Amino acid sequence: MDKREQILASALRLFVEFGFHGTPTSKIAKEAGVSNGTLFHYFATKEDLIKELYISIKNELNQFLFSKITPQDGIEAVIKKVFIYFIYWALENREKNHYIQQVLFSPHIFQIPESVAMEQSQKHIQLIEEAKATKVIKDLPTNLIYTLTNSHLMGIYNYVVNLPTDEQKPIIESGFDMLWDMLTEQK
Repeated sequence: MDKREQILASALRLFVEFGFHGTPTSKIAKEAGVSNGTLFHYFATKEDLIKELYISIKNELNQFLFSKITPQDGIEAVIKKVFIYFIYWALENREKNHYIQQVLFSPHIFQIPESVAMEQSQKHIQLIEEAKATKVIKDLPTNLIYTLTNSHLMGIYNYVVNLPTDEQKPIIESGFDMLWDMLTEQK
């Protein structure tokens, strides 16, 4: 692991454990086994470190999610895979998922450039738009669907996170079914 990656890994652990204010850069540098000067060589400010860590985790998550999609998947299958694999990723990467939520509910989210945030949500938004255009889901405002889906994802994650592994899958599957019932026209 190179020094930049060591710094990011240490920052993740410390930010999750102690929060942003409880984690000085000197503590991150010490944990990473680098000098303060080395940390600031890679990240000019603590804010830059917080921002870059968030962006790298979100990019990793999106890459993982969309690697699960195949050209043969229909729109419902794609949405289901994104939903289910997000929860599996979050269960396997609890610190990273916690960090994403930590940033989302902090003033640091406003430091993420709008262009980056748009790029990270673009595939998700396109997926919703395609599902609406093909009348697979209700024609509701895209941002409403995106927000409801994210809230539902985190609700299911928070419910299953402490369940035994063998009990998680049926709940995750049922969680998707509940979301799908909400988004589709009832017949």
